[in-house]
Amino acid sequence: MSSITAEGYFLETPGQPLVRRALELPDPGPGQALVEVTACGLCHTDLSFADGSVKTRHPLPLVLGHEITGRVVAAGDGATDLIGQPVLVPAVLPCGDCAFCRAGRGNACPHQTMPGNDDHGGFATHVLVPAHPLVSLAGAPDGFALDELSVVADAVSTAYQATVRADLAAGDLAVVVGAGGVGGFAVQIARARGARVIACDVKRASLDAASSFGADHVIDVTGREPRDVRKEVRSLAATWDVPSLRHRIFETSGTAAGQTLAYSLLGPAATMMVVGFTPEKVPTRLSNLMAFDASIHGTWGCPPEAYPPVLDLIYSGQVQLAPVVERAPMSELDALLDAMARHELERRMILDPRN
Repeated sequence: MSSITAEGYFLETPGQPLVRRALELPDPGPGQALVEVTACGLCHTDLSFADGSVKTRHPLPLVLGHEITGRVVAAGDGATDLIGQPVLVPAVLPCGDCAFCRAGRGNACPHQTMPGNDDHGGFATHVLVPAHPLVSLAGAPDGFALDELSVVADAVSTAYQATVRADLAAGDLAVVVGAGGVGGFAVQIARARGARVIACDVKRASLDAASSFGADHVIDVTGREPRDVRKEVRSLAATWDVPSLRHRIFETSGTAAGQTLAYSLLGPAATMMVVGFTPEKVPTRLSNLMAFDASIHGTWGCPPEAYPPVLDLIYSGQVQLAPVVERAPMSELDALLDAMARHELERRMILDPRN
């Protein structure tokens, strides 16, 4: 079998700088596509892999990166129609054929792969991926900056899937705990779906952004007890005449404090979505679920078939990317990971592998 020589940024040792070197990729086999990467978003999950707080499923060394847009430059049998097309690579690549996939739960597919976790990812000039989950970007409006869409592969689509899983509808109340990153997109998507939105965060910049994107109310939760925040949320909900039956709570902070707060906001028949991840253990009284007849769901990524409506929201301007993204050369990857670790990044970084 022949191979393609690309370049990638390898995680070789957790906690150490990534190493740029040659990446040997085989020619695409049946059902595979070789994508020339035009942009790859930088996600907090990449930092978790890089610093060793979360282990990759693929043994090191490994090229990280899972928010990828690019152009198909080669494809195997059954996928040659994609050659030349601009595409988005979903962060969750389900098999498409198992019981989970057939039931519309491909994001829980036991055979799924994730670029930058199960296989080499998008911090590279090229990536080899299954072809069937790829999302064509050929329908983007003329002049649309396709590199911005790299963040759709995880941050935007994950937020969208969370609203779908929560069955969020017009007139509901969406409480977003953690209004930066994925949470910021959850605010925009919830507004687009016609919900009232309350955004909670400890960072003023995130709350200001949430306000600019249509949040009805923002709460700075710094130093506040969950019961006090709950009282404020319930008072607003009563003013808006939204019963707890229609409360949808989205925990997107990925912190123990955020998860504790979100859980405390549950009321009778309310629904909570766990979107963020923390390795910390969070004590909860599960009897609250029984007493309130409430629901709590996890959500992981987004199945590829749900991407078209996400793109429609973006193309129509209901969800904005430009104000929350920033571009940088991929050669600055290590410095950006360090800045992310210090909580200095205010925007979602989009990296260009050509620089």
